[in-house]
Amino acid sequence: MSDPETATRNELAALYRLVAHFRMTDLIDTHISARIPGTPDRFLINRYGVLFHEVRPEDLVTIDPEGRAVHGPDDPSQQVNQAGFTIHSAIHMARHDLACVIHTHTADGMAVACQQDGLLPITQHALKFYDRLGYHAYEGIALDLDERARLVASMGQHRAMVLRNHGLLAAGRSIAEAFVNIYFLERACQAQVKALTGNRPLSLPPPEVCERTARQFERADSLAHCELAWRAAKRLLDQ
Repeated sequence: MSDPETATRNELAALYRLVAHFRMTDLIDTHISARIPGTPDRFLINRYGVLFHEVRPEDLVTIDPEGRAVHGPDDPSQQVNQAGFTIHSAIHMARHDLACVIHTHTADGMAVACQQDGLLPITQHALKFYDRLGYHAYEGIALDLDERARLVASMGQHRAMVLRNHGLLAAGRSIAEAFVNIYFLERACQAQVKALTGNRPLSLPPPEVCERTARQFERADSLAHCELAWRAAKRLLDQ
């Protein structure tokens, strides 16, 4: 393996373990992928059946755009989740600006995905995604490759999306940014579910404040901030 691929495997394995640490897993049925640097059509995804907290760099399978394992396509140890391939390959093939894609089925993420209004602009975490969040209608388990074009259209130029009646998807120009995006999106969903259980009127900031806050999140040093948060989060693994 090239040095960039080795580095990506190490970072992606760390991301799997951190997603497990923050309890955003669903046994073996969600997935995270990363593009191998310098390749337009190769990405890494978890070997099917490995729990997130177990993932090691060698448990990541290199996949081509057709879902075939590049190394040992007939090897059972190279099996990947077919629905994971459909969702991730759609984004990676269409959005070459994105390096990493995370898909989750958390209880709060699924709850917001079931709500007609989607993510409400009621918290600072949610305002990170104000008018910057795609929504994709549920079509069943994502096994139909024809759905890829519709997934891409639903996401548009955003870096996060709610899969209606299904879960959440967040991506980033780096593994660090993808991690920060899913963390903020998940926390926003958690806060919304708790706020709605209070059975009291909600306070929504005016639209101009919502947009101003979203732009503040997009400040020029956002990638640097993500890297800082990522390095801090990885220290949790050392413990």
